[in-house]
Amino acid sequence: MRNATSPPSSTRRIRTPIRSGASFAADLNARGVRVVGMVQAGQCADSSLSAVLLHSGETLLLAQDFDPAARGCRLDLARLQNAGMRIMDALSPGADLVIINRFGKRERDGKGLSHLIERALDADIPVVIAVGRDHFADWIKFAGGMSVRLGCERDALEAWWHAITAVDAQPRNGSHLTVCEIIK
Repeated sequence: MRNATSPPSSTRRIRTPIRSGASFAADLNARGVRVVGMVQAGQCADSSLSAVLLHSGETLLLAQDFDPAARGCRLDLARLQNAGMRIMDALSPGADLVIINRFGKRERDGKGLSHLIERALDADIPVVIAVGRDHFADWIKFAGGMSVRLGCERDALEAWWHAITAVDAQPRNGSHLTVCEIIK
């Protein structure tokens, strides 16, 4: 199982992973790597919350219709599930990498996009996902301990990807190393 997490610091919890993940995915797709998943666009607080599907470039609204009385994030769970189904369809023919915006409370509880993450992990597809410090222990449990902690910088993503693809390209006698074995 090969996966990576990018635990953002509290001051750059959203912006850095989104920009890095989206540009990283676009560059890999341009090189012929099949990247599937999504990254957040817009903000939760102003009802512009949306996601960019990395395999198609399509932007999907994830926010609920504006309700001035609503407090907190206005995530529309039906829209999130629709995005998840579209990603699952794109994942069906296979992928080289899955990028999911974040692992949070919903995923910890087996909801949100947890089914996509599980499917990728079960298929031994590398997963890049932002995980906040408050959910990192939950992530480790969810991923069965198979995790590599990366910084939120683009260089960290590039180095990780280079390390796993370089090792995967080397011929072996039927053995398969996980990214954890490669990097540790």
